[in-house]
Amino acid sequence: MQISARNQLEVKIAKIKEGAVNSEIIANLGDGSTLCAQITLKSQQNFELEVGDDAIFIFKAPNVIVAKYAQLKISVPNQLKVKISEIKIGAVNSEIIAKIGDYELCAIITNDSVKNLDLKNGDEVLFLVNPNDIIVLKKDK
Repeated sequence: MQISARNQLEVKIAKIKEGAVNSEIIANLGDGSTLCAQITLKSQQNFELEVGDDAIFIFKAPNVIVAKYAQLKISVPNQLKVKISEIKIGAVNSEIIAKIGDYELCAIITNDSVKNLDLKNGDEVLFLVNPNDIIVLKKDK
């Protein structure tokens, strides 16, 4: 399967919290980082998603918020510490390409945000991703 979303992280499901409507899926990346996704309870049941399953967490670049300082107190649980490897400046928006472990991730933010944050190649920043913005793809066993 091919999809247009570039941010695709292979994870292992560590914990599932089922609610009346949604399930919170907590997963581990290979580097020890954790990510949280929220999907409907029905989707979780249809996938037969269980602790220990391998999955892929997918999210689009425009859904990533970039923060420069690690001492943030913020409600977004997915705070990925990444290192910027490339910044591509466009007419209005910029593409921020960063690495976390073996993964290359991408964020799309405004050129003004790049300037205001004084972002440069090599900067360590946080990529913030809302759990509702993550699509979960269960890998076949």
